[in-house]
Amino acid sequence: MQLEEFNRNYTSYYKRGILFAQSLLHDSDLAADIVSESMIVLWKYVSEHKEIDAPIPFLFSTIRNKVLHYFRHEYVKQEVHQTIEVETNNEMWLRINSLESYDPHGLYSEDLQKIIRSSLSHLPEQTYKVFMLSRFKAKSNKEIAGIMGISVKGVEYHISKALKQLREDLRDYLK
Repeated sequence: MQLEEFNRNYTSYYKRGILFAQSLLHDSDLAADIVSESMIVLWKYVSEHKEIDAPIPFLFSTIRNKVLHYFRHEYVKQEVHQTIEVETNNEMWLRINSLESYDPHGLYSEDLQKIIRSSLSHLPEQTYKVFMLSRFKAKSNKEIAGIMGISVKGVEYHISKALKQLREDLRDYLK
């Protein structure tokens, strides 16, 4: 008897349920799924409670509740997607800002300056003075020889010695 009643309800109310669900969802496939699920709820209810005085209001209430559940679920999904998108955008913005503020030349330059200062500080005093006059004061070898009281060949020796030490200390950067 229950199966006959289900078939009768299905035949009588399925199309009305589809039209109602489509008016809410604007998606015929989804409407068909929800109405089919609602018809199963109606069948279970009938099988447990034997009789429904007003099957259409019961069916439409079930459809309405299932559509509400679907919309709430979709709303939560969209919120999650938006949150993920915002987080992704924030992370991307952070990466962009980090890269824009990163100056490899400045970092490289600071490292080189530290190595050069350290290397020069370990040179013998006379070699250091000759090199400083040559490279940082732009004095000629002849001028340096006069200032330091050594020969031009001595100036060349000290400059060569300083450059050799710098090349050795900067070997990782000169490759």
